[in-house]
Amino acid sequence: MFIDTIFNYLKKVPYTLGLAISITGLVSCTSGNSKNADNSEGLKAIELPVTTVNKTVAFTEKTYLGSVEGTNNVEIRPQVGGKLKAIFVDEGEYVEKGQKLFQIDPLTYNEALNNEIANREVRKAELEKAALEIERLTPLVENEVISDVRLRAAESNYEVAKSALAQSNAAVNSAKINRDFTLIKAPVDGYIGRIPKRIGNIVSMSDSEPMTVLSDIKNVRVYFSMSETDFLYFNERSHRDSLAIEEGETKDMLTEVSLILADGKEFEEKGIIDAVDGHVNRNTGAISLRATFPNPKGMLRSGNSGKIKLEERHQNVIVIPQTAIYEIMDKTFVYVLQEDNIIKRHPVMLAGKSGKNYLVKEGLEAGDKIVTSGVESLNEGMMVIPQK
Repeated sequence: MFIDTIFNYLKKVPYTLGLAISITGLVSCTSGNSKNADNSEGLKAIELPVTTVNKTVAFTEKTYLGSVEGTNNVEIRPQVGGKLKAIFVDEGEYVEKGQKLFQIDPLTYNEALNNEIANREVRKAELEKAALEIERLTPLVENEVISDVRLRAAESNYEVAKSALAQSNAAVNSAKINRDFTLIKAPVDGYIGRIPKRIGNIVSMSDSEPMTVLSDIKNVRVYFSMSETDFLYFNERSHRDSLAIEEGETKDMLTEVSLILADGKEFEEKGIIDAVDGHVNRNTGAISLRATFPNPKGMLRSGNSGKIKLEERHQNVIVIPQTAIYEIMDKTFVYVLQEDNIIKRHPVMLAGKSGKNYLVKEGLEAGDKIVTSGVESLNEGMMVIPQK
């Protein structure tokens, strides 16, 4: 009913007035739609943290499994055989060089020494007799009472007796050495390992296992392996460090390493890589290295395991927060803010991780502005207002 009334009214209104009313209504509708569109575009602007990336110096860490050994791991083996008479130390005890460790029953070796000493006395007497014979025959030969043949024979007997005495002296010294070998002393400072033998057991030089192992652990060595790729980088950095030292610059921390213990804690002392194997293992493609650590408190022992932590220095790299990246189909992206505050998606290639940041190998340039948070809710083409 209301619509019919309006229609009849318009029939009575002049055509021009009706056209004006129609145009006014159309403009009004268009204006309303435009305002709604602006509001719609305004809803796309989001305020998020934005940062400008620059090149800097960053450090990354790599870890390698390692095994600990004392600087000197000396197997204590008997140099003479016999019954074990005494053990002067206990397993795990720290001993100093020259300290008594074991006593093999010396009775047999004392008797052997006494026998050789007695033989030496006989040889001395024989030498003295030979000398007297020469002394007796010399004037007889000079006066042509006897032929000089007997004198030459006496002189020969003297030389034989002299050699026999020398052999006897050597035998006495050998017997003394064997007798002294019955008392086994520590060749170096260190800690006593397991002692498999007990008093009364027979020990010999042919035993398959040592009497104990003495470990000098004032300094310890940690042996570990790294891949050929890592070693090439390590070698290159080491060469640069050498050049830096020659030029008087501060040495990088690359060759200084840390040790992560089995409980996950970091050993309080730092180590230095001081030896590299001469060849690469063809089966594994790895190369072995050695790091030496001071061990003043004796915390580390031979046989311990741990992880070598190697710090690598990267110069002139771009570092971005982990929260700035997102992944799609195994590819990594960041949102870069354009001059008009519209974001654009950029693929990036990462070179490693440093703490809570990533190192960017490709995809960003110094001066680029990226969104550092909330990227999972963004789409390319949206407007982002940097947070103040």
